[in-house]
Amino acid sequence: MSPTDIKDQTTELQTLSPEQLDESLVQAFPLEFLKKQCAIPILTAEGTVAIAMADPMNVEAYDAIINILSHAVDWDGVPAKLIQPCRRITCPAGEIENAISHCYYHNASSDPNLMAQDRLLEETTLQEQTDSSRTEDLLNIGNQAPAIKLANTILFRAVQSRASDIHIEPYEWETRVRFRVDGVLHDIMTVNNHEVAALQSRLKIMSNLNIAERRLPQDGQSRIKIGDDLLDIRVSVIPTLGGERIVLRLLDKGRGQIGLQDIGFSEETLRLFRSLIQRSHGILLLTGPTGSGKTTTLYAALSELNVQQRNILTAEDPVEYQLPGIGQMQVHPKIGLTFANCLRHLLRQDPDVIMIGEIRDLETAQIAIQASLTGHLVLSTLHTNDAVSAFTRLVDMGIEPYLISSSVVGVMAQRLVRLICRHCKTNDPNHPRMFKGRGCDECLHTGYYGRTAISELLVIDDHLRELITKRQPAHVLNERAIQRGFTGLRADGMRKAASGETTPEEVLRVTQDDGPEIVQSLGSSKK
Repeated sequence: MSPTDIKDQTTELQTLSPEQLDESLVQAFPLEFLKKQCAIPILTAEGTVAIAMADPMNVEAYDAIINILSHAVDWDGVPAKLIQPCRRITCPAGEIENAISHCYYHNASSDPNLMAQDRLLEETTLQEQTDSSRTEDLLNIGNQAPAIKLANTILFRAVQSRASDIHIEPYEWETRVRFRVDGVLHDIMTVNNHEVAALQSRLKIMSNLNIAERRLPQDGQSRIKIGDDLLDIRVSVIPTLGGERIVLRLLDKGRGQIGLQDIGFSEETLRLFRSLIQRSHGILLLTGPTGSGKTTTLYAALSELNVQQRNILTAEDPVEYQLPGIGQMQVHPKIGLTFANCLRHLLRQDPDVIMIGEIRDLETAQIAIQASLTGHLVLSTLHTNDAVSAFTRLVDMGIEPYLISSSVVGVMAQRLVRLICRHCKTNDPNHPRMFKGRGCDECLHTGYYGRTAISELLVIDDHLRELITKRQPAHVLNERAIQRGFTGLRADGMRKAASGETTPEEVLRVTQDDGPEIVQSLGSSKK
């Protein structure tokens, strides 16, 4: 057929409607073939078959599609209406790709809201494999349409549910999928064990991991796009008795960074915190367990400090969000690029403000203190239960108390409490003048929707510096701080409960292990 004849048979179309798509017709073709050729068979208004193509001159793809269609007896019980020569329709490549995704990922028997998962596009890097045929088999399994559909369904439901983590946990008879929503794990679905290998392979392929390795832990990352939002996925795989357990941490790259005023601080705490981050030098520490919002608070502080006159540098593990105008350095311990080594190099870049993801060891703590004493503002995190325990922790690392008292300007301990769902908020009969959530579809029947921070901010004054230098125990520091107006985590949480933001039970849940730690003298670790 001449190019002129092809042109005469070709019409142009900018969009493809759902009525033109037939899933069973499209799924008669290999997914990779349609994507590679950027072509898809569609139905016309007359009920005949046409072929939408990004390149109507791609004769080989056209002939291959016609050959398969000519042998089709029916699809969905409807006799094939293939008219030769079959009409070509020129359509934008992006429209054809979306149509292919729709036909392969669409599940009409599921929740109608899941139709939006058709917009889920993975940016997948396939790891080159030079291993045995066993590896190739696993790769094929991971790229089959059911595995792709299952992985995308789980990811989309997680985003819909506002999940921060996805847990895929294999056991003897079945595999459990759980989402962490607002800091609490929820059972979502179970997967038959015969489907798990394909799902695991698919997630590994998306994360550029070795799908043949099942004996050792692996870490990877991926990125997906949902509409206009980019989502980074951190993947951790560990071998267990039941099989490989996979945890995916979801980070929304499209989400705007929140400001300090949006975190949940009281007016007084916000005022004091802002005064601390405006200092020209010193160390400001944030403490709390993993998942207490420390990194979010640090990013909000850096965003507020980010002006043209300041040079701001960070050392993080990992870099969770990219902040425009701020130099962010990724720690790589496996190649010797530790927090301490990063700090040494950052100090040669003439910074005004340095953010350290975490102070984990004596060397990092010493360099941070030296930086603060030489005119730099240092922001960092420390794993302790409360604010006053930060001093005990630093002394345990081997830092002299006089160096701590002269460099640390403030310590903030932080937790996240769940907010009462605004859709089902009602009076709490067990607590007069307080509220709770009844539970509804919006909040997964938990009564809570979203989270806010509760905090305690300890500003170091001359009295506390003297006590720290004298190696006074943590409970003495705490008592002196309370005498000078210090408000603890639980008290701040109960204020939020009294104002109707959260419940007393939620405050007690996140603060039950808080308060001063077992009395430890600051001098107990003196060398």
